[in-house]
Amino acid sequence: MISILQNKKIAIIGAGVSHDELIKMFLRDGFDVTVCDKKSDTKEFSEYKNLGAKLNLGENYLDNIENSDVIFRTPGMYFNHPALQKARKNGRIVTSELEVFFKLNKAQTFAVTGSDGKTTTTNLIAKILEADGKNIHLGGNLGKALLPLIEKIKDSDKVVAELSSFQLMSLRAPFDTTVITNITPNHLDVHGNMDEYIECKKQIFLHQDAFSRTVLSADNEIVNGFSDEIRGKLIKFSIKNKPEPFAAFLREDGVLCYNNNGEIIEYLHMDEIKIRGMHNVENYLAAIAATFDFVYPESVCEVARTFGGVEHRIEFIREINGVKYYNDSIATSPTRVIAGLKAFNKKIIIIAGGYDKKIPYEPLGEPVNKYVKCLVTLGATAEKIEAAVKNSEHFSSENINIYRVENLEEAVKIAAENAVPGDIISLSPASASFDLYKNFEERGKHFKDIVNAL
Repeated sequence: MISILQNKKIAIIGAGVSHDELIKMFLRDGFDVTVCDKKSDTKEFSEYKNLGAKLNLGENYLDNIENSDVIFRTPGMYFNHPALQKARKNGRIVTSELEVFFKLNKAQTFAVTGSDGKTTTTNLIAKILEADGKNIHLGGNLGKALLPLIEKIKDSDKVVAELSSFQLMSLRAPFDTTVITNITPNHLDVHGNMDEYIECKKQIFLHQDAFSRTVLSADNEIVNGFSDEIRGKLIKFSIKNKPEPFAAFLREDGVLCYNNNGEIIEYLHMDEIKIRGMHNVENYLAAIAATFDFVYPESVCEVARTFGGVEHRIEFIREINGVKYYNDSIATSPTRVIAGLKAFNKKIIIIAGGYDKKIPYEPLGEPVNKYVKCLVTLGATAEKIEAAVKNSEHFSSENINIYRVENLEEAVKIAAENAVPGDIISLSPASASFDLYKNFEERGKHFKDIVNAL
């Protein structure tokens, strides 16, 4: 029983993966729980109902949330949603699973955010700590709730959490170690402007104390600009230079190193890393910087040589008639697509487009013309992506073929027809999935199903 919530009526908004165990935990502990969800099919929620939950489903799922004392918002729900603002004004507690978890947690915490690379970096930190013999609890924006584990987590354990801008917007936790991989335009359809988005990201370190550690990218101008605001130990990572006095960096000879106030510790050559791409070299440098004070270098090297990557991130699917297919469904922004393009040493075929997050697509112009031989677009952002490519001074219709399609099946068909043995086809959306799919995972799995059925 979580004592701070004792005798409180609980409303939980969103019954997705991240809230499933949370709902069941509260019901098992005898709480008065109302599950609020946009879906209207009660069959999907029969398990909760059988456990004693009340259901508030369908279009008006947020009606009557003020009948509850405490409201848990889903991780992707905007903190300033009008219904939540009204509830707060009327004295209701609006919180999140992570906010309550970090209020109660006593274990050492590693928190990671960023526009790109945060999921891989979070997983790398967890795997490196685990390889070094630490007991790890991994969760947050990855979809796994940590609060149901609170009574099992020991003070000597390590908690590693990925945090999104939506989660950080209302989170005020003094994390022990924080990492910001980078910040580029993202989620502007919700945040409205970059200033709010950046302020959300900064919450990850603004509540730390003098005993904390903060890892910042020295290569990202916005992130590096936070340096003077850090209270504890500042550690940087860079693929361009060797920051002083504490930093993980890529040496000129391709070896990943750590500068410990002048003492240089060597790890391994970038070519030994199993997952491809310079952006993954950056992710490893961030993970090295985050874990340096807690693990042996051998643990880092073991993970680097064996870890095959996270699903939907330049994930190799199969080779058909000499053509290799990759799933990079996580590439929901131009910067992620560009990083993926640079991971291959040749021009490739990409499938791009999806839901419009109101982010600029002009940065795609030059790299797509440089690294792509055939572009297949679909979804709400298709026109914007095509415009970015065609309006680039590097555009030539002789160097790149562009096709517009209606769905992913048609996109794969067109891409395959334009491929020859030795080519690479990648799902590289540069957009969110919400126009056609529930999330990027569902989109990636559909893509893999199509490719595996060829």
